[in-house]
Amino acid sequence: MSSYRCPYCRPRPLRMARRADGVAICGRCGDPLERVPLVRPWGVVALLLVTGGLAAATFGVVMPRPRPLPDANQGPLAALAGQVTDLITGPPRPRPEDAPLTAERDTYLYGQLDAADQTWRPRAEALPGGRIRYSYRRRRGDPPLSIEQIKLLMRYPPRFEQERAAIGGLLTALRSRGVLVVLGPPRKAGAAGEWEPRAGLLRIRADVPGQGSRQFAQVLNHEAIHVAQSCRNGHLRARPIPLGLPRQVDAESQRHLREPIYARASARERTLEEEAYANQGRLELGIQLLEANCRARPAPTAQA
Repeated sequence: MSSYRCPYCRPRPLRMARRADGVAICGRCGDPLERVPLVRPWGVVALLLVTGGLAAATFGVVMPRPRPLPDANQGPLAALAGQVTDLITGPPRPRPEDAPLTAERDTYLYGQLDAADQTWRPRAEALPGGRIRYSYRRRRGDPPLSIEQIKLLMRYPPRFEQERAAIGGLLTALRSRGVLVVLGPPRKAGAAGEWEPRAGLLRIRADVPGQGSRQFAQVLNHEAIHVAQSCRNGHLRARPIPLGLPRQVDAESQRHLREPIYARASARERTLEEEAYANQGRLELGIQLLEANCRARPAPTAQA
């Protein structure tokens, strides 16, 4: 038997190929293949379940039926898969360089966001001869402002109330679904954030809070969409699958998708990223997707 399998094309016969870097990929969908272990934990679990059922029948014990998980409205089999996965993987294990963003650290996070948001306020500097020089920060793709627009922005500076509400709601929704949010360097160089389903970790690069509430909210919402994509596949720690969201991305997102970190992405991986990039600005959507696809769990605690 083959020592590899494609988690998305099975039970169809394996069609194996290799990328230029030697990584084994599926010849149909282009995703990296999973190596099949010699001892399969699911077989052991199935044997234990069967053995337990026989023992219960022998001694006349009525065993309770497994409680279905509401993740993605899946049935009892997906419920059992999620419970077994939680038992095997255990609580989230952040790396030494990860700083868990627990509720107790929210005050520190919001302090960082407050300081960063102040830098988005325009400034006026008096120059010799009675002249005034205006300076302001502008995001990539934003049109330049006129003097009158700058003066109006100084009079009514942005307060980022919508972004702050979204950040608080997303953190609460993620924690209540068993996701541990951490600040730390992503595994892929250049990424602002990442969802690591097998570990149950949502990681955001440590410098993102220093870019302000708007950027942090969008990165957090982007990764929350990836979490919902995992839940749609049966349980929180499953590999993500598309949700069927609109995928029309703007020019800035297209620029990100052309960066080297996506150069070797498979067609399925690009679909997942297009869904997240196209909808990361809809700050209410991430919470809705988590509530619709992921079951509530106890708040996670980091394990060393």
